[in-house]
Amino acid sequence: MPKPADSSATKGLGRKWSWKVAEISGIAISVHATFPLLVIWFAAMYWVESKDAARAASGIAVLLVLFGCVLLHELGHALTAKRFGFITREITLLPIGGIARLERLPDDPRQSLLITLAGPAVNIAIAIALFIVLKLTGTWQPITRISLADAPFLERLMLLNVSLVIFNMLPAFPMDGGRALRAVLATRMDDRRATHIAARIGQSMAALFAFFGWLANPLLIFIALFVWTGAAQEARMADIRAALRGVRVDQVMLTSFATLTPDKPLSTAMELMQHGGQHEFPVTSDGRLVGMLTRQRLLRALTADGPQSPVASATEPDVQVVDAHDMLDAVLHQLEASPSSTVPVVRDGRLTGLLTAASVAEFLAMHAALDHAAA
Repeated sequence: MPKPADSSATKGLGRKWSWKVAEISGIAISVHATFPLLVIWFAAMYWVESKDAARAASGIAVLLVLFGCVLLHELGHALTAKRFGFITREITLLPIGGIARLERLPDDPRQSLLITLAGPAVNIAIAIALFIVLKLTGTWQPITRISLADAPFLERLMLLNVSLVIFNMLPAFPMDGGRALRAVLATRMDDRRATHIAARIGQSMAALFAFFGWLANPLLIFIALFVWTGAAQEARMADIRAALRGVRVDQVMLTSFATLTPDKPLSTAMELMQHGGQHEFPVTSDGRLVGMLTRQRLLRALTADGPQSPVASATEPDVQVVDAHDMLDAVLHQLEASPSSTVPVVRDGRLTGLLTAASVAEFLAMHAALDHAAA
């Protein structure tokens, strides 16, 4: 289903309204809130065809096992990405499949193509394995003699995996076919142009899904929405990557901000937050960073201990930092991973700035304004 998505520049398709349900090899597994709608639709479809509650329950079981296959599909992306040195932070299961979120995308379109095709290859392998089992056990039935509700469990699962491959390789974002198309185009042109061409093709297919959904199957309208949104997001992310390419962290970071020392009372942070507008505070000792006081930890400490308790009692010591000379596009995943959307910036071990979501957004807005003025 949808292939690895770069999570460094945006929260991403499916990130909101998702809940973490498991973790595999350090990869968070989340399920989107709309997933129950698919379960209900499948149950209704089986009921309409069979009028049998047991068969409807069997259909739901097939769906749940199928999404186990989707998870394996996404792990195929993740493991192939890991082979090339790219880390997958999260896999989100959506009604139309899944999204594996890489910290960053490969610059080499050949690597991107291999990562993209690894997912469908998993479904092909599953379908072949199921076909062999069906043949060896003598339970295979000719496809022309069965319906979706009447087919043996394993045969239904095999057919659905084949359907996943066919659907997923359509040249439309956010499916793998759209990303494979982008990777192939990127071997002949820059990534931004390749992404925009693939995105336009994807949105054209979304319009077709919506049209046929209006005529025959409302589920296609739902899929069209995800495809259209995914294509628009990919185009936006390509613009962001292009705008941030070659930009150093110290060109975007905030240099005017308040710091706190561990012995200060929390009331000091309260006043700075109320009157200064700053919500996240670096905690320093002799100019060196010892942690961060986030808004969430401050409010929790005020409730538990009161305003006179020391800043040290609410400081988060385990804080990731970036170097002032790091390239911005290479470290944005740390900004997204930060619970406060603020990452301290250091130079020679000393705090020198703050990288925030707001500062990146302002940089992008000014960059867009200058591009518009120059056009």
